[in-house]
Amino acid sequence: MEHLQRAGRALFITMQYVLPQQLLTRGMRWLTSQRAPWVKNLIIRSLVRMFEINVAEADRSVPDGYASANEFFTRELRAGSRPLALAPAWVSPCDGVVSQCGDIEDGTLLQAKGYRYGLAELLGDDGVAASYRGGQFVTIYLAPSDYHRVHAPVTGLITAHKHIPGQLFSVNNATAAAVPRLFSRNERRVFCFGSAGSEAALVMVGALNVGSISTPWGADSEAGALHSVTSLPLPPERLTRGDTLGWFNLGSTVVLVLPPQIRLEADVKPGAVMRMGQAIAHPVTD
Repeated sequence: MEHLQRAGRALFITMQYVLPQQLLTRGMRWLTSQRAPWVKNLIIRSLVRMFEINVAEADRSVPDGYASANEFFTRELRAGSRPLALAPAWVSPCDGVVSQCGDIEDGTLLQAKGYRYGLAELLGDDGVAASYRGGQFVTIYLAPSDYHRVHAPVTGLITAHKHIPGQLFSVNNATAAAVPRLFSRNERRVFCFGSAGSEAALVMVGALNVGSISTPWGADSEAGALHSVTSLPLPPERLTRGDTLGWFNLGSTVVLVLPPQIRLEADVKPGAVMRMGQAIAHPVTD
């Protein structure tokens, strides 16, 4: 049985190299955008059963309150579903499971056992690694069953927002353990934000069937429609922690990169289940 499982994982990884990632992702986007009531209700009900999605938290009735399956996937939650930890704690930007976390070592982040990747490549900025020397990172995987919106972990100004084109490999554990530089080769959006004299970064990583990364401001609606490194609109005002940064279609991954003045909470470890709003890091005090 274990041999068959290994063979299945190997086939899954190999197929991702040869299948048309962008075409498959556009097809999934088209399917989840269908608005015919019987079609979208069938898709939503099937996905709720398949992934055991907690519909009690949804802000509308399921499935009738949503115009498409994608609108359901990118749903907001009922008020009070994700209370924020008390300041000055930084809060988890999303729901999900911690896949990796720890120190930034020689400008690299741990992807999986045996694989590291460059911070400068991830952020699309060759000069940025030095400012994060001594800092930490946390990678959070959002499964299809999770809430798909991503929020500001701290109050501050977004100083940069850009799209970096790339591939669309799956970002599950099996792929992370087999595809080198997975998060820095996939399509992604990078947010840099300043708070209390320090700057951190948050990266929304696209994935197979996740060719859509949207924000609540600006005219851009899909990262998948952009094919070059592009500076994107900034929010019109200072964001408060917990404010929405963007949302994924289906599931994906968020990488939060912290400067040395901000440290991860002791209970943030690989395998830990995170909920948006819970404490994820805190400022260093003398």
